[in-house]
Amino acid sequence: MFEKSSWIRLPRNVVVGHGVLDEVVPVVADLHLDGTPLLITSPTPREVAADPIVADFRDSGVEPAMVTVDTASFDAVERVIDAVEAEEADYLIGVGGGKAIDIAKMASHHCQIGFVSVPTAASHDGIVSNRGSVPDGDTRHSVAAEPPLAVVADTAILAEAPWRLTTAGCADIISNYTAVMDWRLAHRLKNVEYSGFAGALSEMTAEILVENADSVRPGLEEASWIVTKALVSSGVAMSIADSSRPASGAEHLFSHQLDRLAPGAALHGHQVGVGSIMTAYLHGGEKGFWLDIRNALESIDAPTTADELGVDDETVIESLTTCHEIRDRYTILGDGMDEGAAREVAKETGVIG
Repeated sequence: MFEKSSWIRLPRNVVVGHGVLDEVVPVVADLHLDGTPLLITSPTPREVAADPIVADFRDSGVEPAMVTVDTASFDAVERVIDAVEAEEADYLIGVGGGKAIDIAKMASHHCQIGFVSVPTAASHDGIVSNRGSVPDGDTRHSVAAEPPLAVVADTAILAEAPWRLTTAGCADIISNYTAVMDWRLAHRLKNVEYSGFAGALSEMTAEILVENADSVRPGLEEASWIVTKALVSSGVAMSIADSSRPASGAEHLFSHQLDRLAPGAALHGHQVGVGSIMTAYLHGGEKGFWLDIRNALESIDAPTTADELGVDDETVIESLTTCHEIRDRYTILGDGMDEGAAREVAKETGVIG
């Protein structure tokens, strides 16, 4: 008999399709959210999506408030929290890429009010997850946050986003393969709690991307459909597990360390993709497994080498040998890699020359 109980918080509505930006106001009405909405956005998404949403609210007789943020930071979260109080906002709408939505969900969690996620780029699985990621100095914090009540993803807008953002989202999803492998390993060796359902769902999202990599091409709405569905599924897996484990293993530790050693060199999704190639190799099995990951990344124009990430070989080696120190999360890296072993892995997988 199970004594432990848990709450699984998932979006009530997920609306994906061409031109669905017009559905934000009806979606809010369906959620029975009343009062003043506060939109959190950034400069480019404001013009593309937030301003039209404001106009739709005004047409419906509602006057929304708006906060525009330039960077993701805890100071930005505080700005939004202050705006909630000043505007007497009743719910939040995050409009944009990773920073706007993460800030919205963290402020939502703090203020204990609901929020709606309106992504303008399919760049990461945070559009639906219950985790927020905010840089702080030379590190990045992943914290518990409020998942959205609804997601409204307009594929016409997503298809027009910079291609590198979409490929970063794809790479982030593909890395779920190794994240789940690390999770299972931690369950076997460290008795870490494991959810078979969340693990299977996360792996399925990676399979969707690998099997459909040839269909993921710039400017295609079909690609936006594929990537968005995978990102939503990945976020749901994290909510089910109440942990980032289904989508974050050693490959993410590698990326977080790169952020410290070479800040701003590459997008998060691209870094975890390269990390996943190497950690798949470490997990063993047939050579085809890590090659499949590398080939899928190459097919969608995502980086597979240090050079393509914009970092030098030694930075990759330093990250591999030190990233296990970042957080108390057991992965295939264990208590750390020897420099010689790290160099061999990176060379065998073609990440360094």
